[in-house]
Amino acid sequence: MNPQIKQLYQIAEKPSRLILGLMSGTSLDGLDMALCRFTGQGLETTCDLIHFDSVPFSTEFKESIRAVFAKETIHFPSLCTLNANIARTHASIILETLARWGVNPTDVDALASHGQTVMHCPDRTGANPHSTLQIGDGDHLAHLTGIITLSDFRQKHVAAGGEGAPLAMFGDYFLFTKAEEERILLNIGGIGNFTYLPANQDPTDILVTDTGPGNTLIDAWVRANYTEKSFDEDAQIARSGKVDAAFLKALLALPFFEESFPKSTGPEYFNVDRISQMVPEGLSAADCIATLTYFSAETIALAIQHYTGLEEGYVYVSGGGARNPLMMEHLAQLLPGFTIQDSAVLGIESAAKEAVLFALLANETLMDSNPASDRRLGDSPWMTMGKICLPN
Repeated sequence: MNPQIKQLYQIAEKPSRLILGLMSGTSLDGLDMALCRFTGQGLETTCDLIHFDSVPFSTEFKESIRAVFAKETIHFPSLCTLNANIARTHASIILETLARWGVNPTDVDALASHGQTVMHCPDRTGANPHSTLQIGDGDHLAHLTGIITLSDFRQKHVAAGGEGAPLAMFGDYFLFTKAEEERILLNIGGIGNFTYLPANQDPTDILVTDTGPGNTLIDAWVRANYTEKSFDEDAQIARSGKVDAAFLKALLALPFFEESFPKSTGPEYFNVDRISQMVPEGLSAADCIATLTYFSAETIALAIQHYTGLEEGYVYVSGGGARNPLMMEHLAQLLPGFTIQDSAVLGIESAAKEAVLFALLANETLMDSNPASDRRLGDSPWMTMGKICLPN
């Protein structure tokens, strides 16, 4: 037997597993790393977040990703090279971070790598299968770190008929469901998405969907108009502007919002090129950003109201949008019957939540004792996900 296969078996037999979850989102802020100790699986999962850090990417590295990200036409050799370079950059960050934490790589049972999304193409016409592409090759990560790596989680979900996103519902359900409390786990990253966890804890009643843009349009508008900034820190720019009713109405009329739930999206759809055509002549950059901030909040609120039918409950917010005070104020006004809190109150730092969730998916792949092709978690296929890459 290959000793690495034997090692994989031994990891699955251990009473607990140390897994490093990795997340790099569409905002390209940096690499989020969550070192987690897992015991059990499914609803019996317990997760101890031991370390978390987010290491920013260099400007040059971010620009190399933006050169191919969500582009219909790209330089294909650049994409091919980037697949390796992202993994090599992540591996270097991982080893430096583990050293800073005082953790030996040999003590980490597995890496759980989301990779870097460069294209997301759900197709609801039925003409083509859904598709999505994350790069940052798992074999490079495994070989360079010496750690067994699980990567490319979204492909199995697509193969089983899902859209590959959002995947947060698995971690949300296993870690955060609570009897007799209607919970919305809302993540506002580049794109907004939420998981509805019903008070009855019935997995068939779970709802999960993308809502539309989170921070992606705001960040893009800031970069295009304020060269010294990459995002609207503390909503200072948005607060200096005013919401434009005509621009907001045009945004809300986009066809995406007519499509039925559940659905997924990305910057491929919500981007500056598409949205700039709707801007009224003479509207200032600050007014645009104020309108886009309200737009993100309103589409989140509308999705929660229309998809769940709830008028009250608890909303726990994670992601970069949770640190946008104006967006949080808008949500409180638009969802008056809900108690809205940072998801950190549930015991996991909100900034770490997505990295933790991918670590949990790796734990499920290693530990799920009853995989079945017909399982569902709400509207989503319930599969074991992630390709396994061995170091040698």
